[in-house]
Amino acid sequence: MNSREPLRDRPGAPFTLTFDGREIEALPGQTIAAALWTSGVTAWRTTRGSGRARGVFCGIGVCFDCLVTVDGRPGRRACLVPAVPGAEVRTQHGTGHDD
Repeated sequence: MNSREPLRDRPGAPFTLTFDGREIEALPGQTIAAALWTSGVTAWRTTRGSGRARGVFCGIGVCFDCLVTVDGRPGRRACLVPAVPGAEVRTQHGTGHDD
């Protein structure tokens, strides 16, 4: 392999997950946040107090702006959780628990 030539690696076949009941296409290796962004979704959480929309802020798992509910588990950081086929992702309202 010539180290001066770019790699021509291709991702695997796309798959789907659902976001609030809507099918979203993702690629192997993408996070949930990346899959949502490429599908045009930029906000998927609302804040506890004022209900303001949030999406990705830091993108590296330091903040908590990108929280989603994945397969019934609230408080998952979309920028860190890998997208997997058939995952059910939902907008997280407040804490994601029935308050």
